[in-house]
Amino acid sequence: MTEEELPGVLILDIGGTHGVLEDLVALLKKHFHLITMKEFLGNKEEMSKKIQSIFVFECRPTIDRELLQSLPNLKVIGNSGVGVDHLDLKMISSFGVKVTNTPHAVADPTADIGMALMLASARRLVEGNVLNFLGPSYFFGIPHFCCDRDDISESIFGMLLQGKTFRGLSFQRHYFCVSLLFRATV
Repeated sequence: MTEEELPGVLILDIGGTHGVLEDLVALLKKHFHLITMKEFLGNKEEMSKKIQSIFVFECRPTIDRELLQSLPNLKVIGNSGVGVDHLDLKMISSFGVKVTNTPHAVADPTADIGMALMLASARRLVEGNVLNFLGPSYFFGIPHFCCDRDDISESIFGMLLQGKTFRGLSFQRHYFCVSLLFRATV
């Protein structure tokens, strides 16, 4: 298929502060004819007929009634993130448009970061890193900065979890032999 024969996908921009990342652009170009918002606004009449999907990256472009009304062939809005709170699903579905997202894409990495932050705070790693960059002469006369305990086994941590993150964190807590007090909201 030539680029013109591929279904059109509307994106905010390529690169820059709010545009789609270059790596994603290469992947999208294999399956879609990319149309930036600037190109669309410059020639709405012609471009609106080509666009069958919108790729929402970092909550952009903004999906509103005016945009949906101007895209008669729109079939799907693909959201690159987990949540869809920034999209008015009721309004979008009233146009017969489907919405997709990636609900579990970052659950495990988020759990990893949560565990890393707990370990870092238990061992005061940020303070240790700062002392590392200050140089050895700064250590003279400084009391031992690590925690009072030798390890975090049998420790209890508290946190608020949202979404699917608990599954990954639950697995990791067994590895570190720690108890978690949590409130999960899904």
